[in-house]
Amino acid sequence: MRALLISTYEMGRQPFGLASPAAWLREAGWAVDCVDAAKQPLGDEAIAGADLIGFYLPMHTATRLAAPIIGKVRRLNPSARLCAYGLYAPLNAEWLRSIGVDDVLGGEFEADLTAIARRLASGPQAPSSSTQGRPAPVGPGAALPRLTFLVPDRSGLPPLDRYATLQRADGTRALVGYTEASRGCRHLCRHCPIVPIYEGQFRVVQPEVVLADIAGQVTAGASHITFGDPDFFNGPTHARRIVTGLHAVHPSVTYDVTIKVEHLLAHRDLLPQLRDTGCLFITSAVESVDDRVLARLDKGHTRNDFVEAVARCREIGLTLVPTFVAFHPWLALDDYCDLLDTIEQLDLIDHVAPIQLTIRLLIPEGSRLLELADVRQLVGPFDPTTLTYRWRHRDPEVDRLQQDVSAMVGVKMAHDRRTMFDAISALAHERAGRTRAAAKPARDRATVPYLNEPWYC
Repeated sequence: MRALLISTYEMGRQPFGLASPAAWLREAGWAVDCVDAAKQPLGDEAIAGADLIGFYLPMHTATRLAAPIIGKVRRLNPSARLCAYGLYAPLNAEWLRSIGVDDVLGGEFEADLTAIARRLASGPQAPSSSTQGRPAPVGPGAALPRLTFLVPDRSGLPPLDRYATLQRADGTRALVGYTEASRGCRHLCRHCPIVPIYEGQFRVVQPEVVLADIAGQVTAGASHITFGDPDFFNGPTHARRIVTGLHAVHPSVTYDVTIKVEHLLAHRDLLPQLRDTGCLFITSAVESVDDRVLARLDKGHTRNDFVEAVARCREIGLTLVPTFVAFHPWLALDDYCDLLDTIEQLDLIDHVAPIQLTIRLLIPEGSRLLELADVRQLVGPFDPTTLTYRWRHRDPEVDRLQQDVSAMVGVKMAHDRRTMFDAISALAHERAGRTRAAAKPARDRATVPYLNEPWYC
C-alpha cells in the first residue's frame, strides 16, 4: 500500500507535518511519498499510484493553496482515500468534505492517520468518513491523546538548502532545520487558530525524539534550528531539557523560538539560559500596542509588558522579533501611526519584517473573536473562497491604507527593512494628517539575525 503526503506551504520550512506522519506510516508497512508542493512538482504518477493521500494544513495560506490540488487529486485518482490534517483542517471540515476530502483530522493526528491506513490495508471496504478521526474542532474539556512520537522521517523531502536560511549578524548564511518540541497552547487568545483545536491543552514531543530529529538535520547540514512550538515556554522544564540537550551535543548550533510576552516576563530567569545555549532570537506575537485591542484579543499582556520584554531581552543579549496584527476592526489611522512610532522608539525597525506591517486580522471558522458582539455585527457570512468571515473597516481610509501598504511591500519585498519602514511610515502619517518625528540614525542591519522568509499566516 502506498501513501502520498502533501504540504502546500509552511513558511519556508522543511515540513515537520510530512516527516512525522511519514515515520508512522512507514513503521506500519506503507510505502510513503512526501511532496512539498511549495518546492517541488507534484507528478500525476505519484497521485495515481497512491491508496491514501494526506494534505497537511497547518495554516490559512496552506489550506487555500490546497484547494486546486485536492480537486486535481480527486480527478486523477477517484478511488484514493483523501485525508486533511493540521490546525486548519477541522476549522474547515465542511468545506474540505465538499471538495472531496474523506477524513478530517486535527491536533495529534499521527495515530488517527495511521489507523485509517491500517483499516485501508485490512480490506477493500473503507469505513465511512463520518466515523473517521475528529470531524469537528475539539470541544471544551475534550482531551486530546498523548502520543509517543516517532523520530520524523525526512527522506524524500527536498534538501535543507531549498528552504529559508538564517542571515547571521556577521553577514554569513546558515542552513536551517525545523522541529517541534510541543504542540497546542495553554492560552486562549481569541484570534488564534490553535484555540478551537486544543482548547487550552498542549502536548510535548518526547525530548529524545526532538533531539534525534535535530541530530538528523545537523547531519544534513543544518547549523541553526527553528523550534515551531506555538509557545516554547508552555512547558518551561521541557524547554530547558531540550535546549540543554541540544547545546551539549551540538554546541555550535544556534536556534530560535517563539514565546509569549507574558512568558518572557514570568520566566525571565530562564532567558540567560536560552542565550547561553545558542538562542539567537525570540519571536513573540505582540499583535498590538493598544491595551484596548490586546484586551479584546485576550493576549494576556499590555503595552508596558511589551516594552519591558524588549528591554529585558536587549539587556541580556537576546534579539526579540515582534509580530503584529497591524490592521483590525478597532484600528484608527492614528493608532497605526502609534504602532509605527512605537517600533521606531524601541529601536525595533530592523527586527520587524515589513510584511508584519500589512497583516490584516483573519477571522476563520471557529474563531473566539466571534464571541464579541461588535465582531458579529461587523462580519458577513462565512466566505468559502477566502475561508474567513470577511469584514470591512468602518473607516474606508483604514482599508485603503492596508491595501496600499500591502502593495508597497509586495513590490519591494527585497528592499532594506529601514527603507521600507520609512516609506510606510511616511505614507501612514500623511494619511493621518500627522507629522512624523525625525527618524533615528540607522543601526547596522547586520546586527539583527533573521530568517529570509518572514512569518505570516
